Amino acid sequence: MNKRLNQFLATALIFLMAGLFGCNTNREQKEDKLFEAREVFEAPERPAGQKHVLELRAEPIDTVRIGLIGLGMRGQGAVHRLSFIEDAVIVAMVDVVPENVERAQETLRQLGRPQADSYTGSEDWKAVCERNDIDLIYVTTHWDLHAPIAIYAMEHGKHVTTEIPAALTVQEAWQLVNTAEKTRRHMMMLENCNYDFFEMATLNMAQQGLFGELVHAEGAYIHDLRSMLFAQEGEPGHYWDMWRLKHNETRNGALYPMHGLGPLAHALNIHRGDRMEYLVSVSSGQFGLTEYAKDKFGEDSEYAQRNFKRGDMNTTIIKTLKGKTIKIQHDVTSPRPYSRIHMLSGTKGFAQKWPRTGIALEPNAHSYLSDEALDSLLQVYEHPLVKEIGEKARQVGGHGGMDFIMDYRLIYCLRHGLPLDQDVYDAAEWSAVIELSEVSVANQGMPVKIPDFTRGAWDELKAVTYYTAD
Repeated sequence: MNKRLNQFLATALIFLMAGLFGCNTNREQKEDKLFEAREVFEAPERPAGQKHVLELRAEPIDTVRIGLIGLGMRGQGAVHRLSFIEDAVIVAMVDVVPENVERAQETLRQLGRPQADSYTGSEDWKAVCERNDIDLIYVTTHWDLHAPIAIYAMEHGKHVTTEIPAALTVQEAWQLVNTAEKTRRHMMMLENCNYDFFEMATLNMAQQGLFGELVHAEGAYIHDLRSMLFAQEGEPGHYWDMWRLKHNETRNGALYPMHGLGPLAHALNIHRGDRMEYLVSVSSGQFGLTEYAKDKFGEDSEYAQRNFKRGDMNTTIIKTLKGKTIKIQHDVTSPRPYSRIHMLSGTKGFAQKWPRTGIALEPNAHSYLSDEALDSLLQVYEHPLVKEIGEKARQVGGHGGMDFIMDYRLIYCLRHGLPLDQDVYDAAEWSAVIELSEVSVANQGMPVKIPDFTRGAWDELKAVTYYTAD
């Protein structure tokens, strides 16, 4: 009896130990596998002879001569705004739609600016990049051409700025970085939301420690674009060749993270003392595009039968190396009010722009400041750049004036040989979220590591600086 009992206990102990160690081994293997899965995009070695372009300074330019490529909605606005900057002149303009070029020329005429050389060929952007009388290439085409034009422009000695996103893939983002480092030319993405008056005020507050240590931030691009995505030629808001709808049809992720992410990244000093380490991303199912297509074109229409890939709401969570978290949302197909959220939360306070603009501070952070106290605080912390140019920006316009501040700052920094407010690493990091989020969505929210586009230089700077010549 004792022998059988001992055999039973010994067998049970073996199974128990095997179970304990087996489970632990399996868990470790699963964690190792997950960690390996996060290593999706390795950072390539920096090409020999290159160095980073953090806070790059180039030779000052007295009058910035511009080649503007793409004259759709954003391009037309750029022509208008740049015409109010005396130290900038548009030398050449390109668009495959001749009527767009003529419309832009008319804007120049009305504002008393010189006529620019016109180009309408599909490859004419290359000829403009090759000209010797241009300092800056300003890109406002559809998304697919942003990176190719930017790379070509830098290779031909031009500074370049491009509408968002600057890149559609991680590979394109690395090409931008490598080309900027090789040519020592400025490459900036036109993230206008960094220059919104509230965003600039809260950046100033964060840099002066009003919120304490920032811990968490949220941003978004929630904008009902259904009528524009499906707009036919001649209808208001039509995208040439319906290019934006095509992206929504074939890709699923955070396709437009920059508006929400850009201001947050600067408030958190990304690649200037901290860096984004990894993300996880999930998308809802797709409902909005199909329903809208049925309502507009009919149940049996070709558009209603399409298999649109992008889920209506994408939510992406980013973790930084120093333990901060960022939530970014993207939804352009739901009937809801516009919002970029823009929320900063720290150890001493909180600020948010949408759906309610408000700030809460210790010791009474459970409640928003009164409207009077909020207005007073925003005046005290008004960003110096807004104090300098804000009134003219409101007059010229462009999303309330932030577009003009963006253009003004670009020209100002080029004229004075200063580092630009946004650099190629901003463009690469914020744009890379697109493909990285797609990978995570396709793998049930798998963590995906974010490449260090500075290749280790992210901690050489300690804060974002908007330089002035004074």
